[in-house]
Amino acid sequence: MDIAGTAALVTGAASGLGAATAAALAERGATVYGLDLDKAVAAAGDQPAGVTLLAADVTREEPVRQALARIAADGAELRLAVSCAGIAPSARVVGRRGAHDLDLFRTVIDVNLIGTFNVLRLAAEAMTALEPDASGQRGLIVNTASIAAFEGQVGQIAYAASKAGVAGMTITAARDLAQHGIRVVTIAPGIVDTPMMAGFSEEVRSGLAAGVPFPQRLAAPAEYARLVTMVAEHDYLNGETIRMDGALRMAPR
Repeated sequence: MDIAGTAALVTGAASGLGAATAAALAERGATVYGLDLDKAVAAAGDQPAGVTLLAADVTREEPVRQALARIAADGAELRLAVSCAGIAPSARVVGRRGAHDLDLFRTVIDVNLIGTFNVLRLAAEAMTALEPDASGQRGLIVNTASIAAFEGQVGQIAYAASKAGVAGMTITAARDLAQHGIRVVTIAPGIVDTPMMAGFSEEVRSGLAAGVPFPQRLAAPAEYARLVTMVAEHDYLNGETIRMDGALRMAPR
């Protein structure tokens, strides 16, 4: 896929992985529409050239459809959709205050898994209306899981379940959408230096980095973004979950 001249939809685009991905795609010539919650969009400030932020809750159908309608109204062809929106609260199955809060579990599944599926299905529907390129390809959807999908730590029961669901959708979605020439790939990052990490002390951050075999550091959001562009440009990658973790295998805690 040639990124230049296409339109891309990126969720969670106001910060972290989404912001880095939106900037990287715009730099390569894509017209990027970034989705995030109202408050995040309001606080995001100026965006790189080629990036437009739109307020939308990915767990709801209508706001995502409105964003896709905006892309179509602008005369752009949506060829790439990247889901980065997600939350990661921590709670054990049974903690000091009793059993894991059921509403919290539902919320994590709703945002991380159902929100990802909502964007996947609606973006794919929009892509099916496009003319295929010379190789028969209409588009690419990149979802974000986590290595917690495979080695969830203490307190990550909801997060791990949601990300395992994202990883689990990958091959089925790729098979479902193969007839339309739409690829589906999932990236499972390890520990990335996003704004969510900003609240940790330097000692904690150093300890996390020390657990990564090599390179012994936290990943940068730009590295996730670079992997997205590599997947876009490599047309034979499909139905795969790619770990981006420096060979890290998470310990129980």
